[in-house]
Amino acid sequence: MSDFTLDAGTEEKWQRVLERLRAELGADLFSSWFGRIKFENAGDGHISLSVPTRFLKSWIETHYRELLLRACRSEFDGLERLALHVRTAARPKPRQTARASAARDAARPGVPGKPRASGKGSPLDPALTFESFITGESNMLAHAAARRVAAMPSGAPVDVNPLFIHSAAGLGKTHLLNAVAWHIRENAPSRNILYISAERFMYHFLASLKARDMLAFKDHFQSIDVLLIDDFQFLQGKTMQQEFCHTFNSLVDAKRQVVIAADVPPRQLDKIDERMRSRLVGGLVVDIDKPDHELRRAILRRKLHQARAKDPSLMIGEEVIDYIAGAITGGGRELEGALNRVIATQQLVGGAMISVDMAARALRDLAQPQGNQPVRIEDILRVVGRHYNVPKSDLLSPRRARSIVVPRQIGMYLAKKLTPRSLPEIGRRFGGRDHSTVLHAVRKIEREMSSDEALKREIAMLARIIEQH
Repeated sequence: MSDFTLDAGTEEKWQRVLERLRAELGADLFSSWFGRIKFENAGDGHISLSVPTRFLKSWIETHYRELLLRACRSEFDGLERLALHVRTAARPKPRQTARASAARDAARPGVPGKPRASGKGSPLDPALTFESFITGESNMLAHAAARRVAAMPSGAPVDVNPLFIHSAAGLGKTHLLNAVAWHIRENAPSRNILYISAERFMYHFLASLKARDMLAFKDHFQSIDVLLIDDFQFLQGKTMQQEFCHTFNSLVDAKRQVVIAADVPPRQLDKIDERMRSRLVGGLVVDIDKPDHELRRAILRRKLHQARAKDPSLMIGEEVIDYIAGAITGGGRELEGALNRVIATQQLVGGAMISVDMAARALRDLAQPQGNQPVRIEDILRVVGRHYNVPKSDLLSPRRARSIVVPRQIGMYLAKKLTPRSLPEIGRRFGGRDHSTVLHAVRKIEREMSSDEALKREIAMLARIIEQH
């Protein structure tokens, strides 16, 4: 096979490689490390790529070589070797030019659509605002703290500094940081805002170090009024951490606002210097927990409303939303992905109304069922109680109010269908009732299901949720 240049077919393959990298890394990291990579040639089991600087070549080979090779192999058959070259010798910027550029960035007034100091920052997502953030018990404190920071008037004493938000991935940290930036940009455009990921901070630090222009780097970051740094747990390297610590201390001591987001609380950042951890703990540390069932339903309803604005023909009922909220227990990203899969299923079946069973089949690999583990009556009591908003103590009590009796009978029916327990044992687990009471409940629910299609769908949904707990 002879060498070939970037003809139309190869161009398509290379663009798919770049899209694959962008999807795996995210737009920010892709732009930082692969934005200037170029295809040179390929043939005889090899591919040759180039970058403009030795620094980029070294960084990609150290951190992303296997990822890059894997992405190329997905498009170029028989690929065995990957060569990365430097196109031209990198010329470091003169110190005065870089410093003047940083000064111009800092002095530039706010521009609609761009917060100031965004030149070194990560891109903001216009969809991530306070208005689009749905609150519940799991994220209420973090939301209130972010709101307070965003609403502080320019020049007012800073009383929440630093604000440290931590949670597992996908629960809203990045959303809140973006929301703070957008709120300040719209209400106090003269303030110098910088939203940046830890990876991008490291990129600019290393680039300035390579160019021997650290003074401009320091001047730029110390001119910031509000620093929002995301994915702080990725900040690595002793020199890098020392520089961030210096920047952080300078901003906090000057009463500038700092907001940090990470996957873990400060005490678990074992690669960070102890003094730095102590200063982080000295601010306000708040966490975001996994959303509860009600918050997951609210998130799904919002996402469905947005989808229907684009496609009014979508027919997804409340029982399906309830099923997804029970089956997918992660954050907003997981819920959105699950809903998108159900929407795609509805479109593929020609616009027919999606049933709970169809949604369950569409999400069978996302819901992560617990293998062959037996269903427990405790799970049934918890799921039924949560669905009908009846405390477990009421389900087990002698109370006879219809709002309690019906969920209790449904629970007994599900216990009979989903577990190997005998009627006397089910009766004992439901508050010490007689086996005849359980039998009556099972028969009653079976009769009502035969004539009430909505009840039948509702109980099928509850059974699916219980089986996946």
